[in-house]
Amino acid sequence: MDATFLSLSNTLIYIAFIMLLVALVPLAVSVKEKSESHKFEKIAIWMISIAFVMELAYFILRWMATGHAPVSNMYEFIAMFSIMLIGGYLITYHYFKSKVFGLFAIPISLLLLAYGSLFSTDVQPLIPALQSNWLAIHVITVTLSYGILSMSAVAGLIYLIKAIPAEENSWRARSLELIMFGILTVIMYMVTTVFMQNIIGYNDEFYYTDQQGQQVIAEYHLPSLVNYNEAIPVSHVGDNEYEPADHFHLGIDLPPVIKAHTLNTVIWSIIVGLITYGIVRLIIRKRLFTLVKPLTKKADLALMDEIGYRSVIIGFPLFALGGIFFAAIWAQIAWSRFWGWDPKETWAFITFMFYTIFLHLRLNRGYEGEKSAWLAVGGFILILFNLIAINLIVAGLHSYA
Repeated sequence: MDATFLSLSNTLIYIAFIMLLVALVPLAVSVKEKSESHKFEKIAIWMISIAFVMELAYFILRWMATGHAPVSNMYEFIAMFSIMLIGGYLITYHYFKSKVFGLFAIPISLLLLAYGSLFSTDVQPLIPALQSNWLAIHVITVTLSYGILSMSAVAGLIYLIKAIPAEENSWRARSLELIMFGILTVIMYMVTTVFMQNIIGYNDEFYYTDQQGQQVIAEYHLPSLVNYNEAIPVSHVGDNEYEPADHFHLGIDLPPVIKAHTLNTVIWSIIVGLITYGIVRLIIRKRLFTLVKPLTKKADLALMDEIGYRSVIIGFPLFALGGIFFAAIWAQIAWSRFWGWDPKETWAFITFMFYTIFLHLRLNRGYEGEKSAWLAVGGFILILFNLIAINLIVAGLHSYA
């Protein structure tokens, strides 16, 4: 029965992904729809709502199959983040009826889900630190806050794309273009990883000593530009048996506090992203964000500003509750201390302080409109940095996440 639930949950989230992708078509048509029937808009919202219910069903069935909340590894956490983002969009649509909003929120959710699928979807027994009810309480609250705070970033991005002229030679135009380059890099990261790992089948293994002094194997699905100190190239020849091998390595070695094999993937992603960006710019001969600028033509800047502010008002207290307060309680239970400045804890504090400053500037310094939009996008970048860089590159107590 557990295997059936697990298989069904995987099927449901896959169907939900396809349905969300297809829903973008009637949603895009509805943006240009001139009639008062709102037929395509209604079709899109119904499809998105059904997909969201399927994603919730995935979550419940996976919980039933595993016996614990499915938020214990990178795949499950990112999937939950993606689901909450769709939930946040549906709440936003209910109150503000902004169609163009979905054309940006849904692709971000799909990118997150696709990114999460690059990690192992296998069910593993929980390590002792995760065997607690606080796992569900802490992580679900954090992902819910992430989903709502993401609405602020989506509204900010729409605001900036519409408000900033494509031909303007200024720091704000260059900064927006840098954000678009970052999005392109994430896409190329996924494409490169899938191509090298699943199509080419590239796999180099290196034997090294990790931060805890344990001897482990690191798998490289891209040629090694950076590696661990004193890492030994090996090949798998049987059950837990390896023999020396000759793998490519550029020669840059790092201490085990840095997860070199994931940093290597990030470096390759940036390289491929730069090459792709250069090719696209040569083809279109204008900034990248001009390609999506027409989608924001009917966006109401005042409404985007309002959505951005209200999302932070709701999302920030939830993050403070789940990411700081609940996390501290769980840390006391798991590690016998409320706070220890682990990399994830440190970045959670940085994120908390950022949104505290955001609200201070908004309420007391009049940071509205474009200034608020930049802050909203900056907050989402902090969240993604915590999710990607801190989780994957820096070794710490939260490395299992």
